Amino acid sequence: MANVKNIQVNQDRLWESLMEMAKIGATPKGGCARLALTDLDKQGRDLFVRWCKEAGCTITVDRMGNIFARRPGRNNDLPPVVTGSHLDTQPTGGKFDGVYGVLAGLEVIRTLNDYKFETEAPIEVSVWTNEEGSRFAPAMVASGVFAGVFTEEYGHSRADLDGKTMGEELKRIGYFGDAPVGGRKFKAFFEAHIEQGPILEAEKRTIGIVQGIQGMRWFEVTLTGTESHAGTTPMNRRKDAMLGCARIVDRINKIALDHKPGVSTVGLVKVSPNSRNTIPGSVFFSVDLRHPQDEVLLEMKAELEATVAEVCDDLDLQYECKEIWNSPAVHYDKGCIEAVRKAADEAGYPHMDIVSGAGHDAGYINRVAPTGMIFVPCADGISHNEIESATPADLAAGCNVLLRAMLEHAA
Repeated sequence: MANVKNIQVNQDRLWESLMEMAKIGATPKGGCARLALTDLDKQGRDLFVRWCKEAGCTITVDRMGNIFARRPGRNNDLPPVVTGSHLDTQPTGGKFDGVYGVLAGLEVIRTLNDYKFETEAPIEVSVWTNEEGSRFAPAMVASGVFAGVFTEEYGHSRADLDGKTMGEELKRIGYFGDAPVGGRKFKAFFEAHIEQGPILEAEKRTIGIVQGIQGMRWFEVTLTGTESHAGTTPMNRRKDAMLGCARIVDRINKIALDHKPGVSTVGLVKVSPNSRNTIPGSVFFSVDLRHPQDEVLLEMKAELEATVAEVCDDLDLQYECKEIWNSPAVHYDKGCIEAVRKAADEAGYPHMDIVSGAGHDAGYINRVAPTGMIFVPCADGISHNEIESATPADLAAGCNVLLRAMLEHAA
């Protein structure tokens, strides 16, 4: 049997798998649109399951559609060492966000097979449903159900903008599994991911040793005014919901600037009646607030709520400002962090400690299992974009670190 230090993943095979998966939902600009629980998501899941079965894995699917592909160990009574991420994308997403973490896990299994390396504990690769939250809000809902943050009923009831629920769509595409959600014991969980930011590239580091994730709060805001004729209603007689939205969005930007390194985003807006010659009577929009410190994030929330109330009072609008998701800051397991650090050192990759600005399924899994993350650079730090890019060498480096960190716990 090969020595752990001599085992290397197959860079070309990892890249070819990523490019093959990227054909499913491919967009004209070179990205991917594989929204959660669509027919394209089903095709991506089916391909992953086929590859895993070809690699000798058994497949389990739970009632939230989470997939677990298991490679047995010498002692299958031991809890598995698990890795994984997600296959769903943003509407104009890239080839690597999420899918890299899934296929890096598959490459770990394929590599262990190549070297005929038998681990003491089983190895598993997971696919978590609806990580992105772009079709069904909130994000990471299925890993959240797994970790006990949400109930199964809550997860199944999440609806898209057309009213289709996650439960209905899981059944439609054939991924409403039989296994209970949660209760699976993990010895450790690791997630490999592109950074989705510019720090590693700027610092010329190949590996980011992720310490944790900044806190996140999501809100849905509805402003209600009065629809009326755009040409006949004097400016001083209007109750313009869109004007209220514009003022609030500008203030939301300032909230983040006043609480650095916090960030704020309004990424979804629905205007009613959405007619060019009618003053908008209603506007619905999302707000995403993030900060590494939970107490500062709470201050940002208070300022958002005060801003909405003040603007609506000034413009004589009615409003609802509802928090729909609160994900506190995450601090990863020290043992998993050190396993990643040791793996990067032994492989000779330049590395640095880093905090994730984006949310990941690993953030919820951290609540029920020792967890760590590995980042690799992406070009210009761009993600959630069709031009998202990473090099084969960096992706293989992250996968080699993942392999070594997992074997530290499973060999």
